Amino acid sequence: MTGKPVAKRLVFHIGGYDPITSHLSAQRRFVREIARFQRTWSVKATVDGSRDTPDQIQWNVMTTGPDWLVETDYRMVRWDDVIEAFGRRSIGSRISVGILTFLDFVLSGTLWRYLQTNWRYAGFFLFPFVMFGLLVAAAFLIGAFVFKITGSIPIAAGGGLLGFAAVLAGPWRWLHLGDLFDDWIFSREYIRRGNPDIEQRLDRLAGELAAAASNSAVDEILVLGHSLGAVLAVDLLDRALKLEPALGGNKMPITFLSVGSSILKIGLHPKAIRFRTAMERVAKSRAIFWGDYQALIDPLNFYKSRPMAEMGLSTENETTVRIVKLSRMLDHNMYRRIRFHFFRLHNQFVSGNDRRTSYDYFMLTCGPVSAKSQTLAPNGALSMIAGDGGLVAIAPLSESELRGSPGAAA
Repeated sequence: MTGKPVAKRLVFHIGGYDPITSHLSAQRRFVREIARFQRTWSVKATVDGSRDTPDQIQWNVMTTGPDWLVETDYRMVRWDDVIEAFGRRSIGSRISVGILTFLDFVLSGTLWRYLQTNWRYAGFFLFPFVMFGLLVAAAFLIGAFVFKITGSIPIAAGGGLLGFAAVLAGPWRWLHLGDLFDDWIFSREYIRRGNPDIEQRLDRLAGELAAAASNSAVDEILVLGHSLGAVLAVDLLDRALKLEPALGGNKMPITFLSVGSSILKIGLHPKAIRFRTAMERVAKSRAIFWGDYQALIDPLNFYKSRPMAEMGLSTENETTVRIVKLSRMLDHNMYRRIRFHFFRLHNQFVSGNDRRTSYDYFMLTCGPVSAKSQTLAPNGALSMIAGDGGLVAIAPLSESELRGSPGAAA
């Protein structure tokens, strides 16, 4: 393998806007998925010591192979409380603010930028609003049908209202339109004025990150953001840089991975000046390595994009882009079952794999090869881990060679 094996790692994981996976089930899901990792890579793993705080959930992971052992201090940054607060708003408020959000993203030109960058993501943006419009139209048609039969406007209005109530009781929930509205509402608020709860939390965690970069005895610090969590990860790193401008420069360099990222969801909005400034500071830091994993089949990320270039920022500090194929990570039958379940596909970025590929979430966060080395290597960990789970010695490539092109990572 290239470089020294990792024996101790500190991981800050920031998940996306997911109202389903609360902090109570986070470790249970982690344990279930790491079991797949063990079978796939012929390794062993134990998870213990869960500690729950208002800011994060922490647990310890020990992974072992024939000739290596890694201890991981895994910290999942919490923002389930913020997500739940948005979900507790009245339906009337969520619908009205959701429509305002839709108009904001359309009239600001952000939707057009989505279309130019990745039409699938534009479809993801349009889906909840178009579906809601169709459901409202269906309720109107019910009212019109009742009027045609009865000739009574009050009865027709009552029929339309009953139809709308049925929409909210059924398709609104089945299609998770409330959660999707909340996702975009949160994004608009984050762009325009931030979120005090998130910002205070990130301030506290930035202090922890800066202290760890200066004093920790670990071999690698990994900050990993999935989906909209990648945006918060940029915010976290920027705050740590403000606390310690030489963050990691003298002690512990930091690896930042954005996987299935929504960075451009925020960064393409013309009012996201604060975020783009933070992104530029993080990208310029010589002590922070940034790798971005993208997938074609996932409509919730920006496939084959260059984030810095798309945001109009300096491409001198562009991320190392790796393209992954989610279908190669899963057994054929499993992939066939979930290929049209876009949220499940999106979560494969942070789930266990059935097959060995060069992208594996648990190999990146708990494996013996640094996440930076895995990202830079064209075949990731595939060329570094033997069939029995042991380490393989390979001739190292220079970083300049590896940065040459964003080859397929899985």
